[in-house]
Amino acid sequence: MLYELRNYHCLPGRLPALLKRFETVTVRLFEKHGIRQLGFWTVAIGESNQDLVYILQWDSLAEREKRFAAFQSDPEWIEARRKSEEDGPLVASISNSVLTPTSFSAAR
Repeated sequence: MLYELRNYHCLPGRLPALLKRFETVTVRLFEKHGIRQLGFWTVAIGESNQDLVYILQWDSLAEREKRFAAFQSDPEWIEARRKSEEDGPLVASISNSVLTPTSFSAAR
């Protein structure tokens, strides 16, 4: 199992719109495309309270490539993203890491 840690660094004041897009569209489209999530978080204490952090689960890098490509090219996603950014971009930058569990990790 692989885990992908994704961190969306929002532009000031745009986190609520990003959260709404995930809640109303993105999570459902993830499910449609077989993208499994471990969880979503916002930052209570840390460098920025304008971040959305989430973790996805993958069986392999090939699965990630296939499913994420299908999601990103989905016309419903393209339209939802366009509509959610009518007042300007939501995200300043995205960072992600694909992680492999250690032999002593509770997550396998």
